[in-house]
Amino acid sequence: MRYFLHLAYDGTRYHGWQVQRGALTVQAELNRCLAQVLRQPIGCQGSGRTDTGVHASHQVAHFDAELPAGMSPELLRYRLHRALPRDIAPLRLHAVAPAANARFDAERRTYEYFVVTRPDPFRRDHALLVDRPLDVAAMNAAAACLVGQFDFTSFSKVKGAEDHYVCCCYEAGWHPAPGGWVFRIRANRFVRGMVRLVVGTLLDVGRGRMTPLQFQELLWAQRRVDTGGAAAARGLFLSRVEYGPGVVPAAE
Repeated sequence: MRYFLHLAYDGTRYHGWQVQRGALTVQAELNRCLAQVLRQPIGCQGSGRTDTGVHASHQVAHFDAELPAGMSPELLRYRLHRALPRDIAPLRLHAVAPAANARFDAERRTYEYFVVTRPDPFRRDHALLVDRPLDVAAMNAAAACLVGQFDFTSFSKVKGAEDHYVCCCYEAGWHPAPGGWVFRIRANRFVRGMVRLVVGTLLDVGRGRMTPLQFQELLWAQRRVDTGGAAAARGLFLSRVEYGPGVVPAAE
């Protein structure tokens, strides 16, 4: 039987989502705890990778397993919660069709990047401190240029493994949030490093180092070397993964 697990995690102490030899990762911890609870080898696949230090308020992973007699998905979720480290939380677990795939069936993903405008010791690992004024109107004018279908080579890591860099972006903008601002971007796919590079360059716009028009020209130029630096990982969250009708059952 195939299952979808919806989860959240604080990525501060992890070397990203994906299993890596000799490194602590979210996927490795999830595999380990699922195997411990179910007493069988388990390998899960996530809807997407998050980098070192990046968080998720909504990640989805699928795995195949035969549940022991008397164990419901909700009981498995509860036992998994007891087994996992406290910085990984299983939110929901349900059966899906045998061919359902957490990664390839995902139609849209949303990332959020949090900026605080004054020091906050409780958010030091979950938001970027920017203690100088930002021109948020200019940042939103630049962000509006991202909406549509574009080649995002300019906002990709040089050594990304993608075979193409075209993404369809449905939403991109800055919004007020407690203690500062949040940048929200929603698209059908993201190339490696894209959101942090977009945010870092938008912050350059907010600081007056670049105009919204120059930001748009940079997007169109498809030249990675011309972008600003990537924003720090700690402010970034994978916040929503969306699927088409029938893939994920309605929440009870």
